[in-house]
Order: sequence, then C-alpha cells, then structure tokens
Amino acid sequence: MVQLRPSDLAREHGLSTQAVRNYERDGFIPPAARTPAGYRSYTEAHAAALRAFLALVSAHGHAVGGQVMRALHAGDVDAALTAVDRGHAQLLRDRETLDAVGRAVEHLTGDGAAVPYAPSGAARLSVGELAHRLGVTAATLRAWEAAGILCPGREPVTGHRVYGADDIRDAELAHLLRRGGHPLDHISAVVRQIRTAGGTQALSAALDDWRRRLTARGVAMLGAAALLAPYVTHLGLAPAPPIARPVGASDL
Repeated sequence: MVQLRPSDLAREHGLSTQAVRNYERDGFIPPAARTPAGYRSYTEAHAAALRAFLALVSAHGHAVGGQVMRALHAGDVDAALTAVDRGHAQLLRDRETLDAVGRAVEHLTGDGAAVPYAPSGAARLSVGELAHRLGVTAATLRAWEAAGILCPGREPVTGHRVYGADDIRDAELAHLLRRGGHPLDHISAVVRQIRTAGGTQALSAALDDWRRRLTARGVAMLGAAALLAPYVTHLGLAPAPPIARPVGASDL
C-alpha cells in the first residue's frame, strides 16, 4: 500500500498541508494512520476521498460537500445520497424557473406566443406555504415584499397574504438570483422588467448567463458523481456498479 504524506495530497490540488489536516479534522477525509514518529500517513483511499470532496464542493458547495462526506464516513449512505439528490432537485427547479421567465420575456417582447407560467402545486399559496416551497422563512418573503420584489394579494376577510402564479414565479426567480449573490435592489429591477415590456434585452442576456452557469453546475455534478461512486463502493456502502459496455457502431 502506497503511503502518502499530507504534502502529497495537498500538492495535487494546490492546497496547503494545513488545509488537508483541517479536512481530516472536520471528517471530510478519513482519519490518517500515524507513523512510529507520530507523522500522518495517508493512502490512496484518502486521496480519493479528497478528490470526491473537492468535486462535491465545486458542484454543491462547501456545506453540502462536507455533509455528504461526513455521512459516508459515519456509514449513512442514505443521508449522503439525500443531500446529493436535493442538489439535483434544486438544479431542476432552477432550470424550470429560467424556462418560465424566458417564456415571459418572449411574450413581453412579442417574440413568441404567450405561455402562462404554471408552477407545480397549488395556484395560490399562503406565506407559510410559499416559504416552505422555497426553503426560506416567512420573514424573508416579507423582506422581498418590502424591496418591491413581491406584491401578494390579501384575503378579503383575514387580510392574510396570498400568492398567485405570478407571485410564485417572481419568488422563484428572486430565490434563484439571491443564491447567485445578487442584491435585493437588482432583483427588484429584474422582476419589474418581467412585469413590464421595458428592458427585456438586458434581462435576456442575464438569463443566458444564468443558463450557462446552470450548465456548468450540472457538468460539475456529473464530475462529482463520477468520483463519489467508486469511493462509496470502496467504503463498502454500496455494490460496485456494472461495467458499462463501450458504445459500438451497432448501437448507433
């Protein structure tokens, strides 16, 4: 078995040796063995864990990457895969939101026939239901309303907020842009462009940029899965996947 030093793992990724030790401390890679002199001794399994973790960070973010690796090292493959599945589900929702906004832009510019936005689930949601749908707090939705991003109606009798299809579209778009680091005033301007016929060219360019980012994220998720699957098998948490047969001319 090849023995590796912290510097060997660090060099491959341009990390410091302290970063490798921190990743071990935080459970992102397994604990190292120790030499008689007390130095850390890693193996190729540690190197594989580090590759998988860093790929997960690129695809899902540091928090989720750490959550997945800690779950695997605790033997909880279901928790690890659930965290990965949530990332894929969020990516799909982001794509659906972009498609819906794109259809709205086409309608506003007259480039295509109107296609109404039809979010999955109820057509009218309460503040609690919408917050649950997005995974945010009700206070966040009220902050978006104060910023002019959301304009919910009110129930005539109770006065409670009620969000229709357009409100849900705007909330989904705001959630997407907030995760991209956009400030509330910028998001408010984008949403206003959706509601009016002005400035849609800039919005179309922004949506094209977001689509490129989503594509990059999807490819990163594929890369992370390719590194994670054999490590899961190495840990004995899942059977080895079947070997894929090369595609031949007869398959085309």
